[in-house]
Amino acid sequence: MARISYVDHDHLADPELREYMEQARRFGTPRPETQAIRSHVPAVAKAFSRAWERIFRHGILEHSLKELCRVYVSKTIDCNY
Repeated sequence: MARISYVDHDHLADPELREYMEQARRFGTPRPETQAIRSHVPAVAKAFSRAWERIFRHGILEHSLKELCRVYVSKTIDCNY
C-alpha cells in the first residue's frame, strides 16, 4: 500500500504549481500522480517541471527519440511500460 499522499490541486496556493498540475492533467505527462507527490516539496516540483518543459515540451528532440528515452528509463527501473 502506498504511503505517499497526493497533494490536492485545489489546495495549492502557488499559481506556478497549479499550472504544472493542470498541464499534467491535460496532457497526461508528466503523470498527474507523480506531480501531486512532487508538490509536497514545491522547490522539487518546480525544478522538475521547469526541466520537463524545456526538454520535452519545448526541446528540439524528435518525438521518436523522446519515446526511446522513456522506454529506456522504464526498462532500467523494471517498469512494465
